[in-house]
Amino acid sequence: MATQESTVQNKLSQIDSTQTTKLLSTEGLNPYQQKYLETFINSYTKRTITSKQLTQACRQVLADPRASDGFNLMMKEICYPIVGKRSLGSKIWDIDGNEYIDLMMGFGVNLFGHNPSFIKEALTEQLEKGIQIGPQSEFAGEVAELISELTGMERVAFSNTGTEAVMTAIRLARATTDRNKIVIFSGSYHGHFDGTLVKAQSVDDENLRAVPIAPGVPPNIVKDVLVLDYGNPQSLEAIKAHEQELAAVLVVPVQNSRPDLQPKTFLQQLRKLTKELGIILIFDEMVTGFRIHPGGAQAYFGVEADIATYGKIIGGGLPIGVIAGKAAYMDAIDGGIWSYGDSSYPQAKTTFFAGTFCKHPLAMAAARAVLRHLKTQGPALQEQLNQRTSQFIQALNTYFEEDEVPIRMANFGSLFGTASSRNSEEAGNSAISQTMNLLIYHLFDKGILLFNGTGYLCTAHTDEDIDCIIQAVKDSVRELRDGGFLPTSSDKLAET
Repeated sequence: MATQESTVQNKLSQIDSTQTTKLLSTEGLNPYQQKYLETFINSYTKRTITSKQLTQACRQVLADPRASDGFNLMMKEICYPIVGKRSLGSKIWDIDGNEYIDLMMGFGVNLFGHNPSFIKEALTEQLEKGIQIGPQSEFAGEVAELISELTGMERVAFSNTGTEAVMTAIRLARATTDRNKIVIFSGSYHGHFDGTLVKAQSVDDENLRAVPIAPGVPPNIVKDVLVLDYGNPQSLEAIKAHEQELAAVLVVPVQNSRPDLQPKTFLQQLRKLTKELGIILIFDEMVTGFRIHPGGAQAYFGVEADIATYGKIIGGGLPIGVIAGKAAYMDAIDGGIWSYGDSSYPQAKTTFFAGTFCKHPLAMAAARAVLRHLKTQGPALQEQLNQRTSQFIQALNTYFEEDEVPIRMANFGSLFGTASSRNSEEAGNSAISQTMNLLIYHLFDKGILLFNGTGYLCTAHTDEDIDCIIQAVKDSVRELRDGGFLPTSSDKLAET
């Protein structure tokens, strides 16, 4: 029987490494643009051929949305993920040996870069001791204490992913309020749990209704979710109108898709309102937690949520989800506080919560190392990284403005992306989005990894890295103009 490796190798041998772009859909492109795009695609494919071959070889057995992410016929021949081979610091090397400055950073996971020594040492030490699933993790209590100390949250529980953490937070809110309806905001992402895969759909000029965002999400989930416009004062009025039905308001303080939308006043008003109405406020801090400030977006904006969810950074590269909050809500997980040697017992009403790999020994070891490091470094770590990112984005925007490139960037701490007040669907169909798509592929070709225009700086990025990124952007813009995909200054003058 052939091994999996030999099966893949056999498939690789059947793939033509010199695939051309004859099947490209070039509708809407002039001949000059078509020729440029064909040349670029052939060059890009040659450079990353093994990534393409592996994607095709595994497609029959591996169902992977990232292998089709952003698919369009024009770019079909380079629609495949770069396959990583190794990583260190700010760099990743792909399976073809190409070196990249990584701005994806594990979709926000790697605040300290790849394979930092203090996390590697913690994982190596735990591996030597074993992976004990079943008994209580040795470090669970210490990790919970560190999270509580940094965030101010009273009690902490662990899950395996951010999706699970958000799902649990919503369940806790419903269990403790005996209400079912929740509010989420347009443009936010809360994982792939059915209960948050909902979007607003316009009925008429004044009314919206909530609908599932994808097939397979039960339509009846809609009746328990109210989707409102983020940052809009009218959304506060809608919350008042539904106060008797609402268990919770779930909010991503700063959304990846709109890093320029940082509505401090709105969040503070939302906190005041939900407290007055007895509605639980949940902060989804998967990205903002431990990034913008040791205490997350709550500390940054001066807003204390009832429950918060965390992940990404805190796991040090290992899968983890964290649910933290006030004891009045977190007690629904275990019945509340009790002690040995007296008459106390768990008195709080509980809901269901479980997971085989919750508090996984490796995840706990990594989280312990991360939290100890954050505590030792103090707020200066985030402050310095935030400042460097702001300077980086300012340099890019200065160049875009001076060279009349129709792109503007924004950042929230070390998270950055394109600046837009529009929702993600509108932005996805815009000319700016198409320009960004081509620009990102050109950056890949120049050794810069960026995902959908959203990126992260980490403490391992050097000044030299940042200079290389800016130069790669400038070179990519020049090439796109040469190819007819971006207007030149002379084009603008001709239009006038």
